[in-house]
Amino acid sequence: MVLENKQTTVAYRCPHCGMGVMSVVDIFNLSADMVKLKCNCGQSEMTVVRARDGKIRFTVPCILCPKPHNFTVSSSLFFNKELFVLPCPYSDINICMMGDINYVKAELSRSELELLDLLEKSGLSGFEDIHGDEVLTDPQIREIVTYVIKELDEEGRIRCKCADGSSGEYDAEIQKEGIRVSCAKCGATKLIPTDSLISASEFLNADSLELE
Repeated sequence: MVLENKQTTVAYRCPHCGMGVMSVVDIFNLSADMVKLKCNCGQSEMTVVRARDGKIRFTVPCILCPKPHNFTVSSSLFFNKELFVLPCPYSDINICMMGDINYVKAELSRSELELLDLLEKSGLSGFEDIHGDEVLTDPQIREIVTYVIKELDEEGRIRCKCADGSSGEYDAEIQKEGIRVSCAKCGATKLIPTDSLISASEFLNADSLELE
């Protein structure tokens, strides 16, 4: 019996230099190991791995956000679609494409024009400036921070002055300077700035939140 060598083309756009990174992935190399797509600039990479349940898991660098996004799709969708895209959950800009090589190339070109238009409207000179300025508006940054706070709370990664083994009661309040997270039990608090991605980046790249 000859096994069918299923394959598809995957691509992402490097958030540091703006280049499209594209590669053909087949079911054999994906089953054997994690596949990494690395940009020639050396500043970013996307990983693709086939999980035990057969689903395909991605870690995709984002052209706008400071941290990569994780996605999971079915093996059937990954190998059988002419084109399937994965958008940034906050900006809705497509950051990963998969499918027929011609469709993927076309989507890379279309998304590049969309990003160039965004850069022009934001007053930025190139892709390298994206992570150094406020490409996202204040409300969008607040949405990102609020989402991450909720995730940390659900995963038990917010810590305060409550005694060990005692979980706090956390509340997030939107203020002019940012979002203040407080514990109703011990009074510990922390202000997360949301005036720009630069000011919020320390929190967005942290694995936990410590209230003081």
